Amino acid sequence: MTGAPEGQAERLAALHATAFDAPWDAAAFAALLDQPGVFAVEQDHGFILMRAVADEAEILTLAVRPEARRGGEGTRLVAEGAAAAALAGADRVFLEVAEDNVAARALYARAGFTEAGRRPRYYARPDCSHVDALLLALNLPGRLP
Repeated sequence: MTGAPEGQAERLAALHATAFDAPWDAAAFAALLDQPGVFAVEQDHGFILMRAVADEAEILTLAVRPEARRGGEGTRLVAEGAAAAALAGADRVFLEVAEDNVAARALYARAGFTEAGRRPRYYARPDCSHVDALLLALNLPGRLP
């Protein structure tokens, strides 16, 4: 039994499966939601899963149904997730994104994230190639100078 609301792990897994080629299953979501500081913000067509610990937060995953993309859902989820992280005491939010994920990089840039590092060859692709992960960071308003 997790600390998550009834059925949340299953809902998140089902939606994640619509958004990613290698989706996480309900057991993975249940295990994450059972960890201290992990929370999800859900909307009709998407969700953001985050972890807030001490003065930092991390976006673990963000999923928006393909048919609902480019309608502002991702932007709203990032904003709501950042606000929830600030309420939990975070000064900064971090995330990793594949260097070749143009749409996600544009979303995070619009939200004010900037590159803070790089993990070479972090993501493996089905064709056995690899792509760098960019570590992005956002200082939360009113928290850090």
